[in-house]
Amino acid sequence: MKKEFKIIADLIEKKSRVLDVGSGDGELMSFILNNISEDVRGIEISKSNVQKCISKGLTVIEGDAEKDLFQFPDSSFDFVVLSQTLQAFLNPEKVLDELLRVGKKAIVTIPNFGHWKVRLNLLFKGTMPITKTLPHKWYNTPNLHMCTIKDFYNFCDNKGIKFIKSLALNKERVLNISKNNLDTRNFFSDLGIFLIEN
Repeated sequence: MKKEFKIIADLIEKKSRVLDVGSGDGELMSFILNNISEDVRGIEISKSNVQKCISKGLTVIEGDAEKDLFQFPDSSFDFVVLSQTLQAFLNPEKVLDELLRVGKKAIVTIPNFGHWKVRLNLLFKGTMPITKTLPHKWYNTPNLHMCTIKDFYNFCDNKGIKFIKSLALNKERVLNISKNNLDTRNFFSDLGIFLIEN
């Protein structure tokens, strides 16, 4: 299981109502179902991934989070999870607003475009970087909005979104993010993991 998923799971309270947005093949959902809560649902855009999830006994609907989250009532879930997908939406601000409307709390993870390897690659090679958390080439990447940990932190701060927990994943190390260490975490971390609420 991915280290990121273990961290996400640790942020979710037992027996919570959980919505996994962009469920993929259901790896995270399966873990939540078997270890944290039986009340977990998913929404996934890929038909083949939806079928994989259903074959694992998971409750997943086919849908586009950007267009279909409005169908869920306000605060219908305790936690809404969005793992490494925010940067792929046309309108990430709208999606974030919907996550925080549908869920009492949201867990959002982002690949960090501010990591030193990304910066170095651009500086010396002059090409879009390929890393473990950013595995695609410029022409086939799903990422429309390049975002750093610092960008996301400042964005939430400016919108008045509250941080319950802000974590940076640097290889296997999990570190807290605060205003005081934001530049350092932004420079050295592969991934940002945020537990937020309105």
